[in-house]
Amino acid sequence: MNEIHENLQKQRRGLNRIVHAFGYSMQGLKAGMLEPAFKQEAYLALVLIPLSFLVGNNWVEISILSGSVIFVLTVELLNTGLESAIDRVGPQWHDLSKRCKDLGSAAVLLSILLCLAIWLAALFAKLPHYL
Repeated sequence: MNEIHENLQKQRRGLNRIVHAFGYSMQGLKAGMLEPAFKQEAYLALVLIPLSFLVGNNWVEISILSGSVIFVLTVELLNTGLESAIDRVGPQWHDLSKRCKDLGSAAVLLSILLCLAIWLAALFAKLPHYL
């Protein structure tokens, strides 16, 4: 039987809490890289974020372009967390489990469509400068 252990992070304060929280975040990113969808999006981000400095005309445009990419990564991590929590409950099929996973997937889709729309709008705005 699994013992329930107290969460030590709740007892930490100040810089010690921040350092440990950062470590947990890094573990989360590492776990995300084990997921094929997140890995693909992360590799795309390695291209798009630097490209945002070329496409954007000012810090606001650069922030929106790069932020839309980071938003996709964020939603993908949250979706993976939801799916992991559902899978922990059990492998059996259930309407609510399917609904939860479908909603998470829809959130990822919407974040990708938003990112795509932002990038297309920026590229079309920049296109006349190259013609």
